[in-house]
Amino acid sequence: MSLGTAILNLLFPPKCPFCHVVLEDPEAGLCPDCQVSLPWLTGQAAERKIEFADGCYSPLAYRDRVREGVHHLKFHRCRASTAPFGMLMAQCARDHLTEKADAVTWTPLSRKRLRQRGFDQAELLARAVGKELGLPVVPTLEKFRNTQPQSSLTEAAQRRANARGAYRLRPGAQVSGQRLLLVDDVVTSGATLDECAYLLKQAGAQRVWCLTLAQAGHKGKNQEQRKN
Repeated sequence: MSLGTAILNLLFPPKCPFCHVVLEDPEAGLCPDCQVSLPWLTGQAAERKIEFADGCYSPLAYRDRVREGVHHLKFHRCRASTAPFGMLMAQCARDHLTEKADAVTWTPLSRKRLRQRGFDQAELLARAVGKELGLPVVPTLEKFRNTQPQSSLTEAAQRRANARGAYRLRPGAQVSGQRLLLVDDVVTSGATLDECAYLLKQAGAQRVWCLTLAQAGHKGKNQEQRKN
């Protein structure tokens, strides 16, 4: 650890991104309690079917502290959470991908939503994942039509209709022959990831794998449940 990092940790002690307690070990990313009690997804449970993707993987189920952690990032601007989140997502990618990706990209916010929020959480997560995996992070898509938040829609058909036609390839984006890791925060119906994966494949991407921090609609299991 550098002197600068040590001073920052002293002035602003790193906290667990899920329960916000100060970490005894700043390098751990999570507190010991969350390491045990979070709703982890492993094996096939970590996979979600996305029609135009070559796989979609998530290390956690979207509930309880995980939901709170994502909300804290998106709505309370806790950008420091993206580093430990990216660490978990990168490990999930290592566990599941059978080929090495060439680059990391993300599902972008619309310009209006970006101005409102001040940052794109999917981009921050993509950059954290890229750093962990040693991969370049490239913008490939843009959301040119502002839509309702997917979280406000309860039906899968509504989510698909909401995402359809809202994205396009960025001018000058070179994806032909590329194996891409497409990052978002949460997968629910998969409509957004499906639309984005479709566009990347249409533009010539060889592989598109989706990677999110959490997967909705799955309970997950914590470490204590696995022991029983």
